[in-house]
Amino acid sequence: MKAVSRRKVISTLATGGASLALAGFSPVDEIIGQNTSPVAKAFLGQHAPKPLPFDPAKLKGLSEKLIRSHWENNYGGAVKALNTIEQRLAAMLPDKDLPPYIYGDLKREELVRTGSVVLHENYFANLGGDGKASGKALELIKQWFGSYEQWELEFKKTANALGGGSGWTILSYNLHTGEVHNYWAWDHMHNAPMGYPLLALDMYEHAYHMDYGAAAAKYVDAFMQNVNWDEVNRRVETVAGRK
Repeated sequence: MKAVSRRKVISTLATGGASLALAGFSPVDEIIGQNTSPVAKAFLGQHAPKPLPFDPAKLKGLSEKLIRSHWENNYGGAVKALNTIEQRLAAMLPDKDLPPYIYGDLKREELVRTGSVVLHENYFANLGGDGKASGKALELIKQWFGSYEQWELEFKKTANALGGGSGWTILSYNLHTGEVHNYWAWDHMHNAPMGYPLLALDMYEHAYHMDYGAAAAKYVDAFMQNVNWDEVNRRVETVAGRK
């Protein structure tokens, strides 16, 4: 196989196209045809977007146009990009002479897109509720923050610290330490190791700019009114089952 420059790889990735063709490399179907062993499951690139679990026209303070655009363009784009990257990793895998830095660029993109898909799916799943905390999630919050009000204050402060930038605010249960914290995540890749998201808030501007412009704090307030605490409780139950 022909060598390909790092700049060319990065440029091709930046387009976000779904085509499997990468200059100098065979597409996955050709690789499968040329080799007796099938492509590993890790490189199948067959992720599909999950549908919205709520009616986007019924959220309080978050427009249907915003939610649908966010789901289709940002989340949907991340799913497509992850599929393309996985398939290109499969195409590059047989090339023993491929420079590590070229493969490394794709591996970084794999991590970015995986984080984006996972966090977006958590984000949309924990929307569509009435914003009233209850159940074991509320008990856990009180246990670790003293009161719901104190937790909410800290969660909002963390979120607003990301206003005008990009990233996530994540209420997370750490499966290693057994602790519960609100984490500040600058991008899709930052989370405490072994951190299991209980509540995810997207603080990238695409999540609110259409409705609120630069007023990120108003978006955070609107988000809190729409949290689906039944879903958060389901995640708490999942964590309890893994202890």
